[in-house]
Amino acid sequence: MSKGVLLVNLGSPDSTNPKDVKKYLGEFLMDPRVIDVPLWARILLVKGIILNTRPKKSAAAYEKIWWEEGSPLIVISERLQQKVSEKTSIPIGLAMRYGSMNIKKGLQELHDQGVTDVLIIPLYPQFAMATTETILVLAEEIRAAHFPDMTLSDLPAFYNKPEYIEVLSKSIAESLKDKNYEHLLFSYHGVPERHIRKSDITKSHCKIDGSCCNTPSKAHQFCYRHQCLKTTEEVAKKLNLKEGSYSTSFQSRLGFDPWLQPYTDRTIERMGKSGIKNMAIVTPAFVSDCLETLEEIAMEGEEIFHEVGGDTFTTVPCLNDNEDWAQIVSNWVNEWSDQK
Repeated sequence: MSKGVLLVNLGSPDSTNPKDVKKYLGEFLMDPRVIDVPLWARILLVKGIILNTRPKKSAAAYEKIWWEEGSPLIVISERLQQKVSEKTSIPIGLAMRYGSMNIKKGLQELHDQGVTDVLIIPLYPQFAMATTETILVLAEEIRAAHFPDMTLSDLPAFYNKPEYIEVLSKSIAESLKDKNYEHLLFSYHGVPERHIRKSDITKSHCKIDGSCCNTPSKAHQFCYRHQCLKTTEEVAKKLNLKEGSYSTSFQSRLGFDPWLQPYTDRTIERMGKSGIKNMAIVTPAFVSDCLETLEEIAMEGEEIFHEVGGDTFTTVPCLNDNEDWAQIVSNWVNEWSDQK
Protein backbone atom coordinates (compact mmCIF):
# COMPACT_ATOMS: atom_id res chain seq x y z
CA MET A 1 0.00 0.00 0.00
CA SER A 2 1.20 3.49 -0.81
CA LYS A 3 0.71 5.84 2.14
CA GLY A 4 -0.26 9.51 2.31
CA VAL A 5 -1.66 12.04 4.76
CA LEU A 6 -4.53 14.50 4.52
CA LEU A 7 -4.40 17.45 6.91
CA VAL A 8 -7.91 18.86 7.37
CA ASN A 9 -8.86 22.24 8.83
CA LEU A 10 -12.20 24.06 9.09
CA GLY A 11 -12.25 26.15 5.92
CA SER A 12 -12.87 29.68 4.73
CA PRO A 13 -14.84 31.68 2.18
CA ASP A 14 -13.05 32.19 -1.15
CA SER A 15 -13.07 35.95 -0.57
CA THR A 16 -14.58 38.65 1.63
CA ASN A 17 -17.36 39.23 -0.89
CA PRO A 18 -20.72 38.74 0.90
CA LYS A 19 -21.79 36.26 -1.84
CA ASP A 20 -18.77 34.04 -1.12
CA VAL A 21 -19.30 34.39 2.62
CA LYS A 22 -22.99 33.46 2.24
CA LYS A 23 -22.09 30.34 0.24
CA TYR A 24 -19.54 29.30 2.85
CA LEU A 25 -21.85 29.96 5.82
CA GLY A 26 -24.63 28.03 4.10
CA GLU A 27 -22.45 24.92 3.77
CA PHE A 28 -21.07 25.27 7.30
CA LEU A 29 -24.34 25.92 9.12
CA MET A 30 -26.35 23.32 7.19
CA ASP A 31 -24.02 20.60 8.49
CA PRO A 32 -26.20 18.48 10.83
CA ARG A 33 -23.26 18.09 13.19
CA VAL A 34 -22.92 21.87 13.53
CA ILE A 35 -26.59 22.75 13.93
CA ASP A 36 -28.02 19.42 15.05
CA VAL A 37 -31.73 20.03 14.71
CA PRO A 38 -34.22 18.39 12.30
CA LEU A 39 -33.65 19.31 8.64
CA TRP A 40 -36.83 21.41 8.37
CA ALA A 41 -35.79 23.47 11.41
CA ARG A 42 -32.22 23.85 10.16
CA ILE A 43 -33.46 25.07 6.76
CA LEU A 44 -35.81 27.54 8.45
CA LEU A 45 -33.08 28.83 10.77
CA VAL A 46 -30.16 28.92 8.31
CA LYS A 47 -31.79 29.74 4.97
CA GLY A 48 -34.76 31.64 6.36
CA ILE A 49 -32.98 33.77 8.95
CA ILE A 50 -29.19 33.54 9.27
CA LEU A 51 -28.27 33.71 5.57
CA ASN A 52 -30.51 36.76 5.15
CA THR A 53 -28.86 38.70 7.95
CA ARG A 54 -25.38 37.42 8.76
CA PRO A 55 -23.29 37.32 5.52
CA LYS A 56 -22.74 41.09 5.31
CA LYS A 57 -21.69 41.28 8.95
CA SER A 58 -19.42 38.24 8.61
CA ALA A 59 -17.95 39.61 5.36
CA ALA A 60 -17.04 42.83 7.18
CA ALA A 61 -15.38 40.79 9.92
CA TYR A 62 -13.39 38.75 7.36
CA GLU A 63 -12.39 42.03 5.68
CA LYS A 64 -10.69 43.12 8.91
CA ILE A 65 -8.45 40.06 9.14
CA TRP A 66 -7.93 39.10 5.46
CA TRP A 67 -4.31 38.93 4.31
CA GLU A 68 -2.89 39.95 0.95
CA GLU A 69 -2.29 36.26 0.19
CA GLY A 70 -5.87 35.38 1.15
CA SER A 71 -7.62 33.81 4.12
CA PRO A 72 -5.24 33.60 7.12
CA LEU A 73 -6.46 30.10 8.01
CA ILE A 74 -5.83 28.82 4.47
CA VAL A 75 -2.44 30.52 4.12
CA ILE A 76 -1.26 29.26 7.52
CA SER A 77 -2.50 25.72 6.81
CA GLU A 78 -0.63 25.72 3.48
CA ARG A 79 2.54 26.85 5.22
CA LEU A 80 2.19 24.04 7.75
CA GLN A 81 1.55 21.54 4.95
CA GLN A 82 4.73 22.68 3.19
CA LYS A 83 6.85 22.35 6.33
CA VAL A 84 5.49 18.91 7.14
CA SER A 85 6.09 17.82 3.53
CA GLU A 86 9.74 18.84 3.83
CA LYS A 87 10.16 16.70 6.97
CA THR A 88 8.43 13.56 5.68
CA SER A 89 8.83 11.21 2.71
CA ILE A 90 5.17 10.54 1.85
CA PRO A 91 2.61 12.81 0.14
CA ILE A 92 1.00 15.38 2.45
CA GLY A 93 -2.34 16.70 1.23
CA LEU A 94 -4.45 19.55 2.60
CA ALA A 95 -8.22 19.96 2.61
CA MET A 96 -10.92 21.96 4.35
CA ARG A 97 -14.19 20.62 5.76
CA TYR A 98 -16.07 23.56 4.23
CA GLY A 99 -15.35 25.71 1.19
CA SER A 100 -13.77 25.07 -2.20
CA MET A 101 -10.67 23.24 -0.86
CA ASN A 102 -12.88 20.28 -0.02
CA ILE A 103 -12.06 16.79 1.23
CA LYS A 104 -12.98 15.13 -2.10
CA LYS A 105 -10.36 17.26 -3.88
CA GLY A 106 -7.80 16.46 -1.19
CA LEU A 107 -8.38 12.71 -1.49
CA GLN A 108 -8.37 12.97 -5.30
CA GLU A 109 -4.96 14.64 -5.27
CA LEU A 110 -3.55 11.87 -3.07
CA HIS A 111 -5.23 9.22 -5.25
CA ASP A 112 -3.63 10.75 -8.35
CA GLN A 113 -0.24 10.28 -6.66
CA GLY A 114 -0.95 6.58 -6.22
CA VAL A 115 -1.87 6.79 -2.53
CA THR A 116 -4.13 3.98 -1.31
CA ASP A 117 -3.70 4.27 2.48
CA VAL A 118 -4.56 7.68 3.96
CA LEU A 119 -4.07 9.04 7.47
CA ILE A 120 -6.58 11.83 8.13
CA ILE A 121 -5.26 14.42 10.59
CA PRO A 122 -8.06 16.74 11.75
CA LEU A 123 -6.29 19.92 12.84
CA TYR A 124 -8.21 20.13 16.10
CA PRO A 125 -6.59 19.17 19.42
CA GLN A 126 -9.92 18.25 21.06
CA PHE A 127 -12.64 15.96 19.68
CA ALA A 128 -16.04 17.51 18.94
CA MET A 129 -19.07 16.57 16.86
CA ALA A 130 -18.79 19.83 14.90
CA THR A 131 -15.08 19.44 14.11
CA THR A 132 -13.36 16.04 14.18
CA GLU A 133 -16.49 13.92 13.83
CA THR A 134 -17.94 15.77 10.86
CA ILE A 135 -14.57 15.52 9.06
CA LEU A 136 -14.23 11.78 9.60
CA VAL A 137 -17.85 10.97 8.71
CA LEU A 138 -17.70 12.97 5.48
CA ALA A 139 -14.27 11.55 4.54
CA GLU A 140 -15.62 8.00 4.89
CA GLU A 141 -18.71 8.84 2.81
CA ILE A 142 -16.51 10.28 0.05
CA ARG A 143 -14.12 7.31 0.21
CA ALA A 144 -16.97 4.81 -0.12
CA ALA A 145 -18.53 6.68 -3.04
CA HIS A 146 -15.43 7.67 -5.02
CA PHE A 147 -12.33 5.85 -3.75
CA PRO A 148 -13.46 2.31 -2.77
CA ASP A 149 -9.93 0.90 -2.96
CA MET A 150 -8.60 3.51 -0.51
CA THR A 151 -8.33 2.85 3.24
CA LEU A 152 -8.65 5.63 5.80
CA SER A 153 -7.38 5.90 9.36
CA ASP A 154 -7.20 8.95 11.58
CA LEU A 155 -5.07 10.59 14.24
CA PRO A 156 -7.03 10.66 17.53
CA ALA A 157 -7.49 13.91 19.46
CA PHE A 158 -4.07 15.06 20.69
CA TYR A 159 -5.23 17.47 23.44
CA ASN A 160 -3.18 15.70 26.12
CA LYS A 161 -0.25 14.30 24.14
CA PRO A 162 2.90 15.36 26.05
CA GLU A 163 4.61 16.67 22.90
CA TYR A 164 1.59 18.83 22.04
CA ILE A 165 1.35 20.20 25.59
CA GLU A 166 5.09 20.90 25.47
CA VAL A 167 4.97 22.89 22.21
CA LEU A 168 1.80 24.76 23.22
CA SER A 169 3.28 25.68 26.61
CA LYS A 170 6.53 26.81 25.00
CA SER A 171 4.64 28.96 22.49
CA ILE A 172 2.60 30.61 25.29
CA ALA A 173 5.72 31.22 27.40
CA GLU A 174 7.57 32.82 24.48
CA SER A 175 4.60 35.02 23.56
CA LEU A 176 4.18 36.25 27.14
CA LYS A 177 7.87 36.67 27.92
CA ASP A 178 8.45 40.16 29.35
CA LYS A 179 4.67 40.77 29.28
CA ASN A 180 3.03 42.02 32.45
CA TYR A 181 -0.27 40.19 32.91
CA GLU A 182 -2.37 39.30 35.93
CA HIS A 183 -4.54 36.58 34.42
CA LEU A 184 -4.25 34.10 31.54
CA LEU A 185 -7.58 33.09 29.98
CA PHE A 186 -7.78 29.84 27.98
CA SER A 187 -10.62 30.45 25.51
CA TYR A 188 -11.99 27.46 23.59
CA HIS A 189 -14.59 27.42 20.86
CA GLY A 190 -18.03 26.89 22.35
CA VAL A 191 -20.47 24.07 21.54
CA PRO A 192 -24.05 23.49 22.69
CA GLU A 193 -24.28 21.47 25.89
CA ARG A 194 -26.36 18.87 24.06
CA HIS A 195 -23.32 18.07 21.85
CA ILE A 196 -21.48 16.94 24.97
CA ARG A 197 -24.32 14.63 25.95
CA LYS A 198 -24.71 13.30 22.39
CA SER A 199 -21.00 12.40 22.28
CA ASP A 200 -21.21 10.50 25.59
CA ILE A 201 -20.63 6.85 24.61
CA THR A 202 -21.75 5.73 28.09
CA LYS A 203 -25.07 7.61 27.68
CA SER A 204 -24.98 8.47 31.38
CA HIS A 205 -21.68 10.05 32.45
CA CYS A 206 -21.80 13.60 31.05
CA LYS A 207 -23.95 15.78 33.28
CA ILE A 208 -21.93 19.01 32.90
CA ASP A 209 -22.25 19.43 36.65
CA GLY A 210 -18.72 20.50 37.57
CA SER A 211 -17.54 17.05 38.58
CA CYS A 212 -18.12 14.66 35.66
CA CYS A 213 -15.14 15.96 33.68
CA ASN A 214 -12.87 15.16 36.64
CA THR A 215 -14.28 11.69 37.23
CA PRO A 216 -12.53 8.99 35.15
CA SER A 217 -14.76 7.63 32.39
CA LYS A 218 -14.65 6.13 28.89
CA ALA A 219 -16.81 9.14 27.92
CA HIS A 220 -13.73 11.37 28.07
CA GLN A 221 -12.45 9.90 24.80
CA PHE A 222 -15.12 11.93 23.00
CA CYS A 223 -15.92 14.65 25.55
CA TYR A 224 -14.97 18.07 24.22
CA ARG A 225 -15.46 19.80 27.58
CA HIS A 226 -13.23 17.34 29.45
CA GLN A 227 -10.54 17.61 26.79
CA CYS A 228 -10.55 21.43 26.91
CA LEU A 229 -10.28 21.46 30.70
CA LYS A 230 -7.51 18.85 30.52
CA THR A 231 -5.54 20.96 28.03
CA THR A 232 -5.75 23.94 30.38
CA GLU A 233 -4.75 21.80 33.35
CA GLU A 234 -1.73 20.26 31.62
CA VAL A 235 -0.45 23.59 30.27
CA ALA A 236 -0.93 25.28 33.66
CA LYS A 237 1.10 22.48 35.24
CA LYS A 238 3.84 22.79 32.61
CA LEU A 239 4.04 26.58 33.04
CA ASN A 240 3.77 26.43 36.85
CA LEU A 241 0.78 28.79 36.80
CA LYS A 242 -0.56 29.67 40.24
CA GLU A 243 -4.11 28.73 41.15
CA GLY A 244 -6.38 31.69 40.42
CA SER A 245 -4.02 33.20 37.83
CA TYR A 246 -5.68 31.37 34.93
CA SER A 247 -9.12 30.09 33.90
CA THR A 248 -11.07 28.49 31.05
CA SER A 249 -13.93 29.92 28.99
CA PHE A 250 -15.84 29.21 25.75
CA GLN A 251 -16.51 31.57 22.83
CA SER A 252 -18.67 31.87 19.68
CA ARG A 253 -22.13 30.75 20.82
CA LEU A 254 -25.07 30.80 18.42
CA GLY A 255 -28.80 30.73 19.11
CA PHE A 256 -30.63 30.47 22.42
CA ASP A 257 -29.84 26.95 23.64
CA PRO A 258 -27.38 26.58 26.55
CA TRP A 259 -23.77 26.42 25.39
CA LEU A 260 -20.68 25.54 27.41
CA GLN A 261 -19.94 28.15 30.06
CA PRO A 262 -18.45 30.43 31.22
CA TYR A 263 -18.71 32.54 28.07
CA THR A 264 -15.51 34.25 26.93
CA ASP A 265 -17.01 37.71 26.25
CA ARG A 266 -18.67 37.84 29.67
CA THR A 267 -15.52 36.55 31.34
CA ILE A 268 -13.42 39.30 29.75
CA GLU A 269 -16.00 41.88 30.84
CA ARG A 270 -16.10 40.49 34.38
CA MET A 271 -12.32 40.57 34.68
CA GLY A 272 -12.10 44.17 33.57
CA LYS A 273 -14.85 45.19 35.99
CA SER A 274 -13.16 43.32 38.84
CA GLY A 275 -10.08 45.52 38.55
CA ILE A 276 -7.77 43.37 36.43
CA LYS A 277 -5.80 45.81 34.31
CA ASN A 278 -3.63 43.41 32.29
CA MET A 279 -4.78 40.09 30.91
CA ALA A 280 -3.59 37.59 28.32
CA ILE A 281 -5.66 35.16 26.28
CA VAL A 282 -4.82 31.97 24.39
CA THR A 283 -7.11 29.92 22.11
CA PRO A 284 -6.04 26.25 22.24
CA ALA A 285 -9.05 24.84 20.38
CA PHE A 286 -7.44 26.22 17.22
CA VAL A 287 -4.01 25.37 15.80
CA SER A 288 -4.30 28.08 13.11
CA ASP A 289 -5.29 31.71 13.55
CA CYS A 290 -8.64 32.43 11.92
CA LEU A 291 -11.70 34.67 12.19
CA GLU A 292 -12.46 33.43 15.71
CA THR A 293 -8.99 34.28 17.02
CA LEU A 294 -8.01 37.32 14.95
CA GLU A 295 -11.33 39.18 14.98
CA GLU A 296 -13.53 37.79 17.75
CA ILE A 297 -10.77 37.58 20.36
CA ALA A 298 -7.95 39.93 19.31
CA MET A 299 -10.31 42.74 18.21
CA GLU A 300 -13.73 42.33 19.84
CA GLY A 301 -12.29 40.86 23.05
CA GLU A 302 -9.81 43.68 23.44
CA GLU A 303 -12.54 46.25 22.81
CA ILE A 304 -14.70 44.73 25.58
CA PHE A 305 -11.75 44.72 27.98
CA HIS A 306 -10.89 48.38 27.34
CA GLU A 307 -14.55 49.44 27.63
CA VAL A 308 -14.71 48.12 31.21
CA GLY A 309 -11.44 49.70 32.33
CA GLY A 310 -8.78 47.18 31.31
CA ASP A 311 -5.40 48.40 30.06
CA THR A 312 -3.33 45.69 28.34
CA PHE A 313 -4.91 42.81 26.44
CA THR A 314 -2.33 40.37 25.07
CA THR A 315 -3.37 37.72 22.54
CA VAL A 316 -1.20 34.62 22.20
CA PRO A 317 -0.98 33.48 18.54
CA CYS A 318 -2.02 29.94 17.62
CA LEU A 319 0.70 27.40 16.84
CA ASN A 320 0.23 28.16 13.12
CA ASP A 321 3.33 27.02 11.20
CA ASN A 322 5.61 27.22 14.25
CA GLU A 323 8.72 25.09 13.54
CA ASP A 324 8.32 22.98 16.68
CA TRP A 325 4.67 22.32 15.87
CA ALA A 326 5.49 21.36 12.26
CA GLN A 327 8.12 18.96 13.62
CA ILE A 328 5.62 17.31 15.96
CA VAL A 329 3.09 16.79 13.16
CA SER A 330 5.92 15.39 11.01
CA ASN A 331 6.90 13.01 13.81
CA TRP A 332 3.31 11.71 14.03
CA VAL A 333 3.28 11.21 10.26
CA ASN A 334 6.62 9.42 10.27
CA GLU A 335 5.61 7.14 13.15
CA TRP A 336 2.47 6.18 11.24
CA SER A 337 4.21 5.72 7.86
CA ASP A 338 6.88 3.48 9.45
CA GLN A 339 4.24 1.06 10.73
CA LYS A 340 3.98 -2.19 8.77
